Amino acid sequence: MRPWFDGWRRVVSAPALIAGVFLVTLLAALPLALTLRGALRDHLGSSLAANEAADGVNYDWWQEFTSQASGIGTTFTPSVIGFATTLDSVSGLLDRRTPITPVASALGVYLAVWLFISGGIIDRYARGRRVGSHGFFAASGTFFFRFLRLGIVAAAVYWFLFAYVHEWLFARWYVNMTRDVAVEQTVFSWRLLMYAIFAALLALTAVVFDYAKIRAVVEDRRSMTGALIAAVRFIVRHPGRVAGVYALNAAVFVAVVAIWAAVAPGAGGSGASMWAGFAASQCYILARLVVKLQGLASGTAVFQRSLAHWGYSAVPLATRPEPPVIRLKADSTRDPVESLFSRT
Repeated sequence: MRPWFDGWRRVVSAPALIAGVFLVTLLAALPLALTLRGALRDHLGSSLAANEAADGVNYDWWQEFTSQASGIGTTFTPSVIGFATTLDSVSGLLDRRTPITPVASALGVYLAVWLFISGGIIDRYARGRRVGSHGFFAASGTFFFRFLRLGIVAAAVYWFLFAYVHEWLFARWYVNMTRDVAVEQTVFSWRLLMYAIFAALLALTAVVFDYAKIRAVVEDRRSMTGALIAAVRFIVRHPGRVAGVYALNAAVFVAVVAIWAAVAPGAGGSGASMWAGFAASQCYILARLVVKLQGLASGTAVFQRSLAHWGYSAVPLATRPEPPVIRLKADSTRDPVESLFSRT
């Protein structure tokens, strides 16, 4: 429990990081939102359907729009409303659904930015004190290309999981286990088991690469292969601490999702209710980002407490250099021009 609470302390003590990652998320989604807004505006125009859509849900117009939509417009489905968005995202991940090109491009940019700022985030949490914007971005730049190499390895592992392990679990094992089963509940239970196994493999992969980043930052490792091996070795030696902290963070995430499921707005409404629904959705996104930061902070706390690296980061803290100052000293008893000529 101590590393977990320590992680929350580090997250709360760095509100600028919370605001920064929320801004990054907002900027990554904004181009897609503006593109979809333009498509909706062009299709509605000044028709009567525009007034009906402003007052509530016009299902007939919605069907007409989706039937001719292309690009980002194809994502404007009932799954974008309230809690259905969360369920659709989880289903798309576990069912290996490929996102459309605009969404995939935005996701790639978002992951690249996260890869850049991850070094600064972990360095800030490892030191446990303010480092300033100069120190943060210096650490981010230092570890960006190292994390890029690590990201290539992570991408290969995730590709293997989705391309082969997912195929083996759902297209082979699941089919073989349910081929002669006539009870629908049993089939559904097998499906849930496949989801649980695949989600556990994804979680284990994420934990390993997170601790590889933590060891790379705290110990200033240049070899990402060495950091990855060290991360696996640390997890094997401290399975209880790692699993316990991850379980606590997972429970917080489930609680956030459950609260969102209870308060998520439905379709329709305008004015104050619309803005209230928008605010609730942004609070949910912010809470998810805080839980993600808590995962990095608590993981850093677990590692530092286990190896007596409290408040330690091997990378020297970068400070902003002072501007050069030129000081002119003149002889008060002699004229400066006369002094110059006398020296020459």
